[in-house]
Amino acid sequence: MNIGIFTDTYYPHVNGVATSIKMLKDEMQKRGNKVYIFTTSNPMMKESRPDVFRLPSMPFVFLPTYRIAFFYSPKLLLKMKKFNLDVIHTQTEFSIGIFGKIVSEFLKIPMVHTYHTMYEDYVHYIAKGHLISPKMAQKFSRIFCNRAKIVIAPTEKTKDSLESYGVIRPIEIIPTGITLEKFSNEIASKIIDAKKKELGINKNDFVILFLGRLAKEKSIDVLISQMPNILQKIPNAKLLIVGGGPYLDILKNLANQLHVPAIFTGEIEWQNINLFYKLANVFVSASTSETQGLTYIEAIASKIVVVAKNDASVKNLITHQKNGYVFNNPDELADILLQIKNNPQNQIIDAALKTIQNLSAEKFARAVENIYQKVL
Repeated sequence: MNIGIFTDTYYPHVNGVATSIKMLKDEMQKRGNKVYIFTTSNPMMKESRPDVFRLPSMPFVFLPTYRIAFFYSPKLLLKMKKFNLDVIHTQTEFSIGIFGKIVSEFLKIPMVHTYHTMYEDYVHYIAKGHLISPKMAQKFSRIFCNRAKIVIAPTEKTKDSLESYGVIRPIEIIPTGITLEKFSNEIASKIIDAKKKELGINKNDFVILFLGRLAKEKSIDVLISQMPNILQKIPNAKLLIVGGGPYLDILKNLANQLHVPAIFTGEIEWQNINLFYKLANVFVSASTSETQGLTYIEAIASKIVVVAKNDASVKNLITHQKNGYVFNNPDELADILLQIKNNPQNQIIDAALKTIQNLSAEKFARAVENIYQKVL
């Protein structure tokens, strides 16, 4: 099968969407398929690949870490005829996604769409929410999704939201998988100790990890604001925040104001990300904007306990005090973390590992391939 994947974000970007697409491409190729990636240009990408086509792009004015294509290539459109694409898989509703829809209609190729982002949670990036409303974002999502043959939703929460927007196309729930072995494999203790020393983490510190894009919708400020309460109960607690994003400086200033022992690593390369999970005792997120929850799955595969804000996105992944912990009010965090610190968590971790056994990259690719066969 020849597959064209259209996305605004791809390697070397480090985010959940780019990670899931890279993994899907690799797994599809293992299954004997030919995969072509159509994405934005990136000044950090020096080498070219024959199966990755980068369209001219520019930084998005409201979010410079993201890029948008500013014109489409008729030459590339004609070249695509030679690829004999069987299916087009769009992974964005914007610039490259629109190009994918044009290709789908021009070459009469069926289109599958994965809905990754709850845009109503992101309208604050555009003129501080005064230009685009959540209702407008919902309408745009409805229009785009209704042009696909089948829509893939990572979670039941996403499917329910799309149906509430008025999406009438078939919606299949396929949780995004990960390469479990990358995170479950052990890392030599001397490597872990060296990284802790480099970051200023002491051997006896209780390390609370957040890993992901540093943005308003991730609610990392909630975690930082709770650190004074946490430190009263766990004096040796340290907050490790791994990732980059538009809120990095804001979060650093908040940590300084509250005199919170927070370590900011900035953005790191994805191939090294598994090491940072091994530094932590617990992974905590207060976000309610997740559609994939890849970092939760990565943390579980790394055999650390996950604490998440109670939300529909984690309903089928984390059950309180069974395979992890959920909180409704941020004030509950200190007591939950103290419980984790003072009690063995082997049963919680074992139960969590069983929960994610069906979330491997191989099973994810197989499920997506079945969707392709449906539209064909």
